[in-house]
Amino acid sequence: MYQIVHRFAKMLNGKIASGWLILLIDVVIIWLSFLFAQVIRFNFEISNIVWSSVLLNSLVVLFINFFFFIVFRSYATIIRHTSLHDILRVFRAMTSALVLLFVISILNKHFQFNKNFVLSISVLVIFYFNSVFALVFVRILIKLIYHNTFHPNSKPFTNVIIYGAGEQGVITKNTLTSNGATRYKIIGFVDDNPRKIGKSIDGIRIFKPEIVNEEFIEKKNIDELIFSIQNINSQKKQRIIDDLIKFDIVIKIVPTIERWINGELDINQIAKLKIEDLLQRDPIKIDNPKISEAINGKVVLVTGGAGSIGSEIVRQSLNYSPALIVIVDNAESPIFDLKQELVVNGDAKNKEILKFIIADITDQRRTSVIFSECKPSFVYHAAAYKHVPLMEDNPEEALRVNVFGTKNIADLSVANNVERFVMISTDKAVRPTNVMGASKRLAEMYCQSLSQTDNINTRFITTRFGNVLGSNGSVVKIFRKQINSGGPVTVTHPEITRFFMTIPEACQLVLEASIMGSGSDIFVFDMGEAVKVDNLARKMIKLAGFQPDKDIKIVYSGLRSGEKLYEELLNNSENTIDTYHPKIMIANIDHILNGSVLHTINEIKEVLKENDQFKLVGILKKAIPEYISNNSVFQRLDA
Repeated sequence: MYQIVHRFAKMLNGKIASGWLILLIDVVIIWLSFLFAQVIRFNFEISNIVWSSVLLNSLVVLFINFFFFIVFRSYATIIRHTSLHDILRVFRAMTSALVLLFVISILNKHFQFNKNFVLSISVLVIFYFNSVFALVFVRILIKLIYHNTFHPNSKPFTNVIIYGAGEQGVITKNTLTSNGATRYKIIGFVDDNPRKIGKSIDGIRIFKPEIVNEEFIEKKNIDELIFSIQNINSQKKQRIIDDLIKFDIVIKIVPTIERWINGELDINQIAKLKIEDLLQRDPIKIDNPKISEAINGKVVLVTGGAGSIGSEIVRQSLNYSPALIVIVDNAESPIFDLKQELVVNGDAKNKEILKFIIADITDQRRTSVIFSECKPSFVYHAAAYKHVPLMEDNPEEALRVNVFGTKNIADLSVANNVERFVMISTDKAVRPTNVMGASKRLAEMYCQSLSQTDNINTRFITTRFGNVLGSNGSVVKIFRKQINSGGPVTVTHPEITRFFMTIPEACQLVLEASIMGSGSDIFVFDMGEAVKVDNLARKMIKLAGFQPDKDIKIVYSGLRSGEKLYEELLNNSENTIDTYHPKIMIANIDHILNGSVLHTINEIKEVLKENDQFKLVGILKKAIPEYISNNSVFQRLDA
């Protein structure tokens, strides 16, 4: 028997057996099990068996079981990856067949269909247990032989502990052990549930979290720890992982169930823990039908639509059935990549909904044509220059794009009766210490002033938030590149802190704020606790499998031009008003006169012709009294 199964398993090495072949094997097992049940029923006295009757009975049994195998598709499986689900399908098919055979047996006793047709209840019961055992045994045996025989001996086992002994932990374990490409050995589960500690799942022991220390990891020769818990708040998750990353092991994380492929966990989805996983807070849940009501059937225009924030606003807006999304950007390659993602490789209907336009937001003629042709109802203005040191060296460009570009798009929104104009601003606009932040604050002021002007129907809304994880030029991307290059990792200052938010999270809040704004509102997002960038760098080095200051050096390069230690979301003279969403507040700000802002912008326009950076920044400082330069050549203007 073993040799037969061994040959069948060998045939499966690198192949997937046909379902019909498995069905044939199952039918043979059924037939042999029925014959064996007869032998057992007659106490192995074969001479007492009426074989002509047995053969007739076996044909009926085979046909009925064959029928239920087809119904429950018990044969439609990759047999070397047999799971509990596959065994349950076999059990359901066999049980259904047994019930029907019982009914036929009872009816036959009353109506005597055929004198040679005799199905005794005792034979059926023996047959049922024989066949179920044989079908399951063969499947498990093939699986064991395959996994113990055909993995290359050159591949050592990867010793793993799974953090979480719940349902997801068991699924993770099954995914690892059923994978043919890598040899995993599950050393144990870790769980803080006292009712589970000390018990076993499939022969694998459950340990309490306190036991996972350096001695335990060395003793058990642990290579990887896989974090497999879904329902856990972000603070507890971060505390647990902070305790684990100090050990010299690879930490991986199982994605949320929503990201599983067709509801099943794929081994390739169990990826190394990234710093983004640690910095994420409890997920923001937005289920506001007003967003759908507002955007449904409307034209949405997104400037900077190929950037980190702009492209995510596009992706999320697609969920609300707009008539058209116009994506405007002057960066050719990113807009090409986004088109490939959403149109070429995306949903077919996106081709009709999405319009990609290469354009500069400061080009009045070009943008005017776009507005008149597309007639947007919503404008999300995400286009901007944002790199602080670069804008400190090039204030002309910061003002040209961030101020005059915003003014151009805002004026066109008014002229074309756009319903809502949403400006994506930054925490650097609060008490700015650099040209970039000051330019964004002046742009905010212009939008506020327009909203407070009579006979304007467009509602102007501004949203402020801090750094977004994974955005172009973000500190996380820079650190990762430096770590991959072997270091050093450059941190500007050991005490510098920043607020962080994920891109999807920020864009969800932008969409929410865009429909709650009544005009001239500046919405401030709850960014959580500020993160120390030095700690961020050290965690990223550890997650990459290195020791900070030993394997990879951390170098403090000093604050860059215009940079400050701590970012703020609100000016001291501002306070906030709560909204119905706990993570969105409205900044209570001073009234802005359109005339004064226009005067400042016109002054800047004239000075731009003179190529005098200090004169330009001087006008900015006059218009924004709280703008005090930091670590910049423009500090002398503050004296």
